[in-house]
Amino acid sequence: QVQLVESGGGLVQAGGSLRLSCVASGSTFGSYATGWFRQAPGKEREFVAAISAWSGGRTVYADSVKGRFSISRDNVKNTVYLQMNSLKPEDTAVYCCAVAAIGPTAQVYDYDYWGQGTRVTVSS
Repeated sequence: QVQLVESGGGLVQAGGSLRLSCVASGSTFGSYATGWFRQAPGKEREFVAAISAWSGGRTVYADSVKGRFSISRDNVKNTVYLQMNSLKPEDTAVYCCAVAAIGPTAQVYDYDYWGQGTRVTVSS
């Protein structure tokens, strides 16, 4: 079993940046692909980005964040990061990380363990 804890959310003005972190417990973290999802009030959960199990591996991004967000991981620290630049009000949501045995994948149903999320608010 893997436990995930996100941090780094907060309030930022449009055009600003935030870096989210997802710290995992368990020695098997390096064998899982990891993804970030977000859910805005009244909307369904949405895929943001994912990275394969190994550091420097393949990445996948939602079209809405390509060129602005960057996902990376440090398996020594059991941590995956989401660097978010040029933030827009429509990026406001609760951001959650999750791990999957396959990937990187954009499909919610591929993910086995989820964190509780960290809130990001972008003001205009």
